[in-house]
Amino acid sequence: MKNLDLFYFPECPFCQKVLIFIDKNKIEGIELRNINKDAASEKELIELGGKRQVPALKIDGEIMYESDDIIKYLSENK
Repeated sequence: MKNLDLFYFPECPFCQKVLIFIDKNKIEGIELRNINKDAASEKELIELGGKRQVPALKIDGEIMYESDDIIKYLSENK
């Protein structure tokens, strides 16, 4: 699998949806980056994607938004 980072914060229901999918499907190798606790991750997300929207999946340096799109990508590429 490619280099993957998931930008999230725990209070976000859409982030929880993605996290539950990752857990249920035992998908490994995704770095979880809580943007509320890690200023560097927040800054990187804004620099790469142009906004502070989560969940956001970084795939080899490119940002993908929207929980359904992220889940679809993960289900097709696990």
